[in-house]
Amino acid sequence: MVIRFLSLLLALAIILTGSGPALAALAPADKAAPVTSTLDDQRSVSLTIYNVNLGLVKDLRQIKLPKGVGELRFMDVASQIIPTSVHIKSLGNPDSLLVLEQNYEYDLLNPQKLLDKYVGKEVKLFTRNPYTEREELVTATLLSNNGGPIFKIGDDITYGHPGRIIFPGVPENLMAKPTLVWLAENGLLNGQKVEASYLTNGINWRSDYVVTLNDKDDKADLSGWVTIDNKSGATYKNAKLKLVAGDVNRAKDKQEYEGKMLRAAKMAVGEAAAPQFKEDSFFEYHIYTLQRTATVKDNQTKQISLVQAEDIPVKKEFIFRGAPYYYYGQYGEIATNQKIGVFVEIDNRKDNHLGMPLPKGTIRVYKHDSEGSLQFVGEDSIDHTPEKEKVRIRLGDAFDVKGGRKMTEWKKLMFNRYEAAYEISLRNHKKEDIVVKVVEPIPGDWTMVESSHEYTKSEAFTAEFLVPVPKDGETKMTYRVRMRY
Repeated sequence: MVIRFLSLLLALAIILTGSGPALAALAPADKAAPVTSTLDDQRSVSLTIYNVNLGLVKDLRQIKLPKGVGELRFMDVASQIIPTSVHIKSLGNPDSLLVLEQNYEYDLLNPQKLLDKYVGKEVKLFTRNPYTEREELVTATLLSNNGGPIFKIGDDITYGHPGRIIFPGVPENLMAKPTLVWLAENGLLNGQKVEASYLTNGINWRSDYVVTLNDKDDKADLSGWVTIDNKSGATYKNAKLKLVAGDVNRAKDKQEYEGKMLRAAKMAVGEAAAPQFKEDSFFEYHIYTLQRTATVKDNQTKQISLVQAEDIPVKKEFIFRGAPYYYYGQYGEIATNQKIGVFVEIDNRKDNHLGMPLPKGTIRVYKHDSEGSLQFVGEDSIDHTPEKEKVRIRLGDAFDVKGGRKMTEWKKLMFNRYEAAYEISLRNHKKEDIVVKVVEPIPGDWTMVESSHEYTKSEAFTAEFLVPVPKDGETKMTYRVRMRY
């Protein structure tokens, strides 16, 4: 009995003194020291930009991670990152990397925060006497940083100290850059090839087009440019670049929207190939892939050529448009000097040296004057335009072409039935003959009784007339219409 009791005491002593295998079995495994990954570890980066101020980043890095549980600090990410969209995976062996915890550290290093972190701690104050050039270094305790630092030097309290503050180091919870921090368990010995993907705000793209008309306004050259505006807080060096064009619906639930966009954007990012943009359909959108790498710097506006085409057939139109209220009993002269709009139309087809779906953007039109100088003649916004659709550009109002209209007769035939007659005068002060398209928005159920010029019923409530007007001349067009409304 005594021997057994002494044996138990000896075993307990071994456990309490920390020797023997029993304590080793009870002790938790040591976590590895934090590992910091920067752009030096980056092997490639892919960037997909949506024209809704959103981008998807896929950052591939080779990182030396010790085996076991440890902290990975993934630096050089966008400062406008959407933390809930972040995902990391091992490309070598997906099962070898398990993320236990994920954090986004955005408490960034700056003078104010550095002072805040050192309240109650010792710092050094460096001063130099401008008269004696004597340098002095004193130790002080930072008491407060509300409205300015307050120091205790020895037994004295002071503020507004002219010296430079020297800190012994950077606090652990203060980062120099936005950083993703993972607590992860690594099962590989020779490092990990990981891919981190995330969505970020602050990066957008748009299209800009330049059209140059020829002398006869029947052909034009077109060049299209992509403008990328990067304010995401990160630089993407030698990135595989994709642009997604389309009217993406933004859900009311922001988190749900971000999740959907991440899943869709992951499908969009792929490998690049040869020079210039390659266009592909993707879901209900279009993707434009730059088939070379490009560096997109932070706070940079970059332009990349999207499309070039020459000798595109162009249709120029003068359009004189009416208004619905002209048809509700107004009698007599309606307008004497109405403006006539000038438009050019381009058919987006391969036969016309185009045929590429054109993302929405601003289109600017130029033409050479009589001295050969290129002059700006107008601009317009265009929507997303698929192949085999037309692009119509409103340039402005014609200076030398005017129109007028008057109601020559109006009568009520019976309940909700009316008849009206109109006279439209078109005056051309140009040096060449033109054709004016007259667009009349006739309300209700209507029937054309008579007209001086042929018309087409382009829509249910629209009649269109093509009216030739000679140079330095005038053409009068008349019509009578019956309406039920």
